[in-house]
Amino acid sequence: MKKSKCPFKSVGTKYIDYKNVDLFNRYISSYGKIVPRYYTNVSLKYQKMLSGAIKNARFMGLIPYVK
Repeated sequence: MKKSKCPFKSVGTKYIDYKNVDLFNRYISSYGKIVPRYYTNVSLKYQKMLSGAIKNARFMGLIPYVK
């Protein structure tokens, strides 16, 4: 079984910005929770950046806490 690559590493992303709200729809469940790494194949480094950006966007009011 072939391991999938991280979608952020394959593109060469350096930083995940909290203002990129369209990106977050794929990584937030229908209940508003952050989807774990084993579903999305995101590496640990980018999962930490992603969760921090989602939390920051929630705090700023760009995305809701609960859908």
